[in-house]
Amino acid sequence: MTIREIEPDVDRDSVLAGAQFADAYRITVTDAKLDARSAAERIFSSTPNWVKMLLDLRNTMVAPFGLKTSGADDASTHGMIGLFPVLSETPQRLVAGFNDHHLDFRVVVDVAPADRGQDVTTTTLVLTHNWLGRAYLGAIMPFHRMIAKTLLGQVCQPPAPR
Repeated sequence: MTIREIEPDVDRDSVLAGAQFADAYRITVTDAKLDARSAAERIFSSTPNWVKMLLDLRNTMVAPFGLKTSGADDASTHGMIGLFPVLSETPQRLVAGFNDHHLDFRVVVDVAPADRGQDVTTTTLVLTHNWLGRAYLGAIMPFHRMIAKTLLGQVCQPPAPR
């Protein structure tokens, strides 16, 4: 299992117009029947304890600023994946995320055929609105990279029983 950082390959204007930040990670899986929703569920439905601790710390620190701690208030007709409302989906692509007053973000999960299975790619896009958004993005960036890779690695695990 090798997770590779790649150049983001999404149309930023159609996913999050004006996004100033984008990164992407890819892994190849052998599950030829995996679709974007199933991949996103494997990625976001389970959170390692060290990530939960970081999220709890983040939520405590941002509470005085009125920042959202999940997208539950923005849940759409497509439902939720982990903490994120699903904004759109096809079998090949799922887009989730929400808007806040300091920044808007999207996470895109793409599934595409590869030589030995399928490539699963997660792309994160961020549009900051003010100094708080820029400061927040700068502060979380080292953690974002570790978390993004760890969560993407979960796509190789079998789905959790329902």
